[in-house]
Amino acid sequence: GLRAYFLNMFENERSTTVVSKRDATRGRIRDAAIASFRERGYDATTLRLVAAECELAVGSAYYHFPSKQHLLQEVFLDAVQRQRDEATTRFEGTTDLIERVRIAFTTGLESLGPYSAHAGEFLSAMTAPGSPVNPLSPESGPAREIATDVFREAVAGARQSLPKDVAEALPDALWTAYLLLALFWVSDASPGRERTATLLDRGLRLAAMVLPLLRLPVLRGPIREGLALVAAVR
Repeated sequence: GLRAYFLNMFENERSTTVVSKRDATRGRIRDAAIASFRERGYDATTLRLVAAECELAVGSAYYHFPSKQHLLQEVFLDAVQRQRDEATTRFEGTTDLIERVRIAFTTGLESLGPYSAHAGEFLSAMTAPGSPVNPLSPESGPAREIATDVFREAVAGARQSLPKDVAEALPDALWTAYLLLALFWVSDASPGRERTATLLDRGLRLAAMVLPLLRLPVLRGPIREGLALVAAVR
């Protein structure tokens, strides 16, 4: 009756409040961790330090994030979300496939820019055995999917018409190529990371040369297999 209705309404409100508080606490920890990773790097950031900055017990931080590596995962999620938002805006300025791919690559590297001073530390954490922040790990799936979607959008919105099988395989291959470029970017000590920019330019010039060949039946098979091979890294 009426009593059951109000009791149910009360329980729903209480449940919503608990979830909201939990999400808010998690968000505070996440934001503090991202700020610390930017300022101090991976090695100097600890869950204890992040909890203290949030005025929380260390146990509360561990409740939301089982390890510092899981906190680092939030950095990559934040980076790919910013990549997606910026790329989507820039895509509006061109329908050329090569330029749209360039935008996808450059916005990805730009999103990593705030962490460039400590990039080597992040790389070490990513490549540790069993690391949840390894780009190919199951835990990295959400970040990986967002980044791949940027390349899907780059291809889908281009005026150049690609063979269907190539268009479907290309985003995964481009994401893998971006991952390799990001690894190169980490170790690039040239002024303004000029070597990374040069490598990207040369790669895109090569892609522009190959693009007209995609419609030649004799080359489509090898190109398709090449894309599948690169994407298989996933």
